[in-house]
Amino acid sequence: MFHGISRRALLSSAISYVGATAVLADAPLTSLYPRLRGADAPEVVVKGADAIVAASKLSGKVAFAVADAKSGLRLEGMNEKAAVAPASVTKAITALYALNVLGAGHRFTTRLIATGGVSGGVIHGDLILAGGGDPTLSTDILADMARQLKAAGIREVHGKFLVYDGALPFVKTIDKDQPDHVGYSPAIGGIALNYNRVHFEWRRASGKYSVTMDARSAKYRPDVAMAKMRIVERASAVFAFADKGGVDNWSVARGALANGGSRWLPVRKPALYAADVFTTMAGSHGIRLKPAKVISKLPNGKVLLNCNSKPLRKILSEMLKYSTNLTAEMVGMAATIKRRGRVIGLKASANEMNAWAKSALGVQGMKLVDHSGLGSANLMTAGGMVGALVKVYASDVLRPILKDIPVRDEKRKIVKNSPIKIVAKTGTLNFVSGLGGYMTAADGTVLAFAIFVSDEKIRSRISKANREAPQGSKTYNTRAKKMQQKLIGRWGSVYGS
Repeated sequence: MFHGISRRALLSSAISYVGATAVLADAPLTSLYPRLRGADAPEVVVKGADAIVAASKLSGKVAFAVADAKSGLRLEGMNEKAAVAPASVTKAITALYALNVLGAGHRFTTRLIATGGVSGGVIHGDLILAGGGDPTLSTDILADMARQLKAAGIREVHGKFLVYDGALPFVKTIDKDQPDHVGYSPAIGGIALNYNRVHFEWRRASGKYSVTMDARSAKYRPDVAMAKMRIVERASAVFAFADKGGVDNWSVARGALANGGSRWLPVRKPALYAADVFTTMAGSHGIRLKPAKVISKLPNGKVLLNCNSKPLRKILSEMLKYSTNLTAEMVGMAATIKRRGRVIGLKASANEMNAWAKSALGVQGMKLVDHSGLGSANLMTAGGMVGALVKVYASDVLRPILKDIPVRDEKRKIVKNSPIKIVAKTGTLNFVSGLGGYMTAADGTVLAFAIFVSDEKIRSRISKANREAPQGSKTYNTRAKKMQQKLIGRWGSVYGS
């Protein structure tokens, strides 16, 4: 019998080093909780990690790593040095990057600027809607800015209406390999609205369809002119996109429409989208604006109104909860601009984040091509992700803003009052499932973990048109999530007492 030596000390002596990539080769089959006394006491059996992975029958590659969050002691791992697709787990690294470079209290500012003089309620020059890289700008916010402009006494603009989008480089779509119509891969620019998505709705009456394209929000539903929809007779693609005449031109196959429905479509001209909505909102207050012109360089002028975003920490918390790709890309590029003074595009910014992660977090094997994890070329190792989680654990910068992940049973039902608590970032693509974060066991032990599952061979065979929901992907990802839960349950039993 060992007196005065904790179980963790025994594990520490058995594995004898911190921060390395050791694996418990012969993981115990029974729980390391003290056994109940008495002849009728049950023995709780805990499956080994290899058995859990094998039972999942997942094709492709499974990679995971788990470590004590406080000491960095590596406890288990499988393929933890293998570079695999992390999907949206990438956003946890992006959050750390943005917080480190911009600061938790950073706010993005959208401004209304007047060139020339202002007198008698008249702007004798141009009015500029100047984007400041705020990924959370909404129709409601633009409506309030129009109201404040009116309240400031402005009633007329003699000059042009300009929209500045040069705060960030323009990117036509986050991932060019995604279908044109998916709302999670919109364009990026220095000004965004409603996460750069436009709301398409259709209704059928008397055999005819009516369609609307609007910028709806909690309070308003203004129609937009910069995005148009046609219903066509077509047997092939459900949606088709064309950039014609400075307008986002969409068409949809009639046969794919039911009697009514709606969906969000990506916006390819963010600056014109914001200008369209602001023009409507200003007009509702009697302020008539000329057709908007987009500019990439900001002229001098008088600031009439500043509209600040929420603090960055709040923005990132919402990004991690809802996994908004646009937010990740915009804050990531904003951080790179702060570090380097400029950025030429998404991949270049991701390369800068890779370099930062290596120097600041000691992460090896991270090759990201964007900040959201949407691109298929993104690569990360489970060991590298766990290393980053351990590195920042003491500062408590990431853990409080990660999403609560419920513990689920074999039937995927939530286990109420589970002794295990999980905060993590999920990641889901076709035949890719990731989970990375922290779990707290029943005894309060906190473990850092990352689990990545990916079948790249199947992914490579999926056509671009079919990437929104290919056959078999949902089943694959459900099985992956079940495996993730079983691994976490194992770690809670084996290392949490």
